[in-house]
Amino acid sequence: EVGFGLGAPGDADDGGGGQIHGQVGRGGGRRRVRRRVDGQAAALVVVGDGKGRVGWGYGKANEVPPAVEKGQKQATRHMVTAPLVGAKTIPHLVRAKFGSADVMLMPADAGTGVIAGAAVRAVCEAAGIQNVITKSFGTSNQITVVKAAIKALGQLRVQSEIERLRGVSLT
Repeated sequence: EVGFGLGAPGDADDGGGGQIHGQVGRGGGRRRVRRRVDGQAAALVVVGDGKGRVGWGYGKANEVPPAVEKGQKQATRHMVTAPLVGAKTIPHLVRAKFGSADVMLMPADAGTGVIAGAAVRAVCEAAGIQNVITKSFGTSNQITVVKAAIKALGQLRVQSEIERLRGVSLT
C-alpha cells in the first residue's frame, strides 16, 4: 500500500472497501500537474485503487495543497472501472478520442511494463495496469489526454460481458 504524498498511508478511503492510494512523483497511483493560472495554483490529479478503478480531477485554489485536495475529491467522485486480465493488462485494443486528444491502448505480455507518455502512464498506473503499450495522437494537452485515456478504459469489456450482452457464446 502506498501512502498519499500529503498525509499518512491509508488517509483516504473510497467507501467501497478498497483503498485509494497514490504518491507524489513517479511510481505511485496519483500524479499531479501543478501550475499557476492567473495567480492561482491548478492541479490535475489522477487517483486509482490499483485494481481497475481510476478517476481524474482538476482543482484550482490560491495555494497548491487546497488545489490538490479539490482535484482529489473530484477524482474520487468520478471514477470508472476498467477490467484487468491475465498479467495485469487490458483485455483488448481500444482507442478513444476526447476533443483533439486521441489515445490508443494495446494489451501487452507480462514483463512489458507501461509504455506510455506521462499523462497516460499516470492513468494506467493508478488503475493498476502493469503491462500495456499506448500511443497518443493529436494534442499534447495533459488534461484532454487524461480524459481520453479514462474514456478508453471505460470502453473496455471482458469476453464474458460481451457474450452476455450479445446473448451468444464466443468460444
